[in-house]
Amino acid sequence: MRSPRFLAAASLAAGAALLLSACASSDDSGSAGSDATAAGGVTLLTPGTLTVCSNPPYEPFEFKDDNGDVVGLDIDIMQEVADDLGVDLLVKVTAFETIQSGVDLDTGSCDVVASGITITDERKAKFDFSEPYFDADQGLLVPAGSDLSDVASLEGKKIAVQQATTGETFAQDNDLQTVQFEDLGLQIQALKTGQVDAAINDIAVLGPFVEEGFEVATTFPTGEQYGFGVKKGSTALLDAINGTLDRIRTDGTYDAIYTERIGTAPAGE
Repeated sequence: MRSPRFLAAASLAAGAALLLSACASSDDSGSAGSDATAAGGVTLLTPGTLTVCSNPPYEPFEFKDDNGDVVGLDIDIMQEVADDLGVDLLVKVTAFETIQSGVDLDTGSCDVVASGITITDERKAKFDFSEPYFDADQGLLVPAGSDLSDVASLEGKKIAVQQATTGETFAQDNDLQTVQFEDLGLQIQALKTGQVDAAINDIAVLGPFVEEGFEVATTFPTGEQYGFGVKKGSTALLDAINGTLDRIRTDGTYDAIYTERIGTAPAGE
């Protein structure tokens, strides 16, 4: 923007022209602002695009396909939200720590965080959650034939956990010896190479590794539920996400997504 001194030094005619130009600029800015508003009065960081932060690999919720695109149950649901808003979907890969801490939302990296995020009171203090969309317990992944099957048998063993997850909290609360990794893929690699004796993470993401010589030895019931996160006070966007969740549960879309990604129909179906 031009400074007041420049305007004062200009001729009257030039000043008038500048004022007219400024008015036009203000109108254009207002128009751009309205373009950022999607269906339902939702204001997005980028006009016409719903930007989502996620942290693959976390199959079947978010992982990269053969083309390098991020896909999965979370992304399928976010696509439904984008479709209901009438906008495109953009998925940004970020660290889970910046997702679950609210940093990605607070710094404007994305509109929504969607990465198998368990709803906790600590996270509720950092950002707003949607309605729960998935029930999740913790699971114990071990080499096939292992005698590790419960918390007691894990005493003195090295347990791989994912940084900043409820699986890590569960292991620490049970006084287990944990080895922290940034993502699920690194956890599994450590188990393959013998760096750790077992891995704890959400039960729903451990199934794909059974065919790789591992087994899910047990489930630790925790009553956890996943939710999508938005920046504090983003009421219109939160209402839109919850509206989409209500719709897809009613019209059968959620069941179809769940069955395709998890391999079974949701409980009770």
